[in-house]
Amino acid sequence: MYHLKNNLAILAVIFIVFGTLWIFKSQISVMIFHPPYTQCSDAHMFQKIPLYEMKYPIGQSEVRQPQVLVQGRTDVLTVSPWLAPIIWEGTFDPKVIDSMYQPLNITVATTVFAVGNYIQLLPQFLESAEKHYMLGYRVHYYVFTDQMDKVPQVALASGRSLTVLPVPRFNRWQEISLRRMEFIRKAIKDHIHPQTHFIFCTDVDMVFENRFGAEAFGELVAAIHPWYYDAGRNQFPYERRIASQAYVPPGEGDFYYGGALYGGHVDVVYRLTSTCEEQLNIDKQNSIEAAWQEESHLNRYFIQNKPTKLLSPEYLWDKVKNLPSQLRVLRFATVIKNNKKLRPN
Repeated sequence: MYHLKNNLAILAVIFIVFGTLWIFKSQISVMIFHPPYTQCSDAHMFQKIPLYEMKYPIGQSEVRQPQVLVQGRTDVLTVSPWLAPIIWEGTFDPKVIDSMYQPLNITVATTVFAVGNYIQLLPQFLESAEKHYMLGYRVHYYVFTDQMDKVPQVALASGRSLTVLPVPRFNRWQEISLRRMEFIRKAIKDHIHPQTHFIFCTDVDMVFENRFGAEAFGELVAAIHPWYYDAGRNQFPYERRIASQAYVPPGEGDFYYGGALYGGHVDVVYRLTSTCEEQLNIDKQNSIEAAWQEESHLNRYFIQNKPTKLLSPEYLWDKVKNLPSQLRVLRFATVIKNNKKLRPN
């Protein structure tokens, strides 16, 4: 009788263990295959793309077969040490990318600040975007300006729209830079539609020159700065004062990222802007202004929260620089301008 009770107890334990493992396995399956919709802290729901619903309508005969043993770009880094792809010309097939994403009816929010004299740069930004930016996708531009009556009437393609959001007038150009994270966060919370999938935050003193499309989609997207893509980390213009929340000690850092372009899933960018806004406010309370305002805090954030996709300098170039051989195409680049005439200080 004693042995029978022991055997029954052992069987019960085995049943419980295997039952628990089965339940856990089922939960893992749900976590992996269920669409990863996520809420912001303000209970604002935004769309994400369930990858298993992607379709590939183009015929395989139209697509060049990838070859495992054939090398692609060997003159540039195409994958980061944490396995985030770095997007260059020659690393993706536009037909394949668009066949995956266009059937999903994706909406892309795009923010741009046109404050003070920078309002005069807005027409060419929008006109160039209509020629090259996210063609075939729904795009909603959000223009932040202190001169709402001067926003130009630019012809927008079907499925593309523009909303103007007011911001205060500032006496220093640094002030708008310091407040951008705040304004973008509030726009995501109060204005950007819950069905929006991705958001990209841009500068107005730029123009689109070639395709800038769905190859840029990612959970958290950063653009490598054109002035530091070939520099060592100790040459990066990080904030070096330990009292600042943007402080980066010597020996840390991966790439230096530009503040003129970043993006990703809307809820992920919401977290980014919320965190950077908090850090900027702490600095303000301590009478500290980081070396490059929000760009310094953005770089601090990306050290702690690795981007899932990196855009090469093709997507963020300064035309003051000579074009290196590695850049086969320019997609998004600065306009030649007189900063003294544009900036109030």
